[in-house]
Amino acid sequence: MTTRQATGPLAGTAALGALLALALMSPAPAAAVPAAPGAPAASEPESACVAGTGPYQRELEDHLGLEVDGVQSSADCHEVRAFQRKHRVTPADGYPGVTTFRTMLVVAARPDPNAAGDCPVRTHRVTCVDMDRQLLWVQRDDDVLFPPVPIRTGRDTQETRPGWHEVYWRNKDHKSTLYDNAPMPYAQFFDGGQALHGTRGFLYGLGGSAGCVNLAEPDAERLWNLLTKGDAVYVWGTKPGTED
Repeated sequence: MTTRQATGPLAGTAALGALLALALMSPAPAAAVPAAPGAPAASEPESACVAGTGPYQRELEDHLGLEVDGVQSSADCHEVRAFQRKHRVTPADGYPGVTTFRTMLVVAARPDPNAAGDCPVRTHRVTCVDMDRQLLWVQRDDDVLFPPVPIRTGRDTQETRPGWHEVYWRNKDHKSTLYDNAPMPYAQFFDGGQALHGTRGFLYGLGGSAGCVNLAEPDAERLWNLLTKGDAVYVWGTKPGTED
């Protein structure tokens, strides 16, 4: 049989039909997979880090292994922000402020809070109150039973008294009889009205406490659950800003 090739208008119709057939036979392109809610697009750069130089710039630079020049750079900002995100400091904006610095002190102390040997080692529990670094932890022998947490000790003229003390009275829901019934949750008194207790305000403000050792309330609760009446408390050092 001889096959005739279409000519004229029929040729164009045949060609169009062939193209349509090919299109129908070709697989459809894969549908784009939507990004997870809140996830940036793959090509979207991380937002710029523009926080300026902070009061604890040098300390954070040294801790993070950056060039210690006391001047915030874009690279410094990104590294500080990564540290903040890792340790849940808010806002995580890259600014080396007091909350980030105090978190840094806790992180640096975790491997061995008593490396300097300032808190006496005993076979019984000792709550160590380091006023120099504004840290508290509990140890027995060389074991750390309660890892270091940030604290606030007494301000000028109302300094926390150093030396050996003992928990002599505890009140989980105590309210101050001196300061307008201010709440003192998980209060554990250790010396003449001074107590370990939680605070619901900003832990690093006001220049210091009225002599008590303030903790964030969740830390105070955990400490309450560990200690008991008669436990030893050892306080040493000087709160920064109270040297005069």
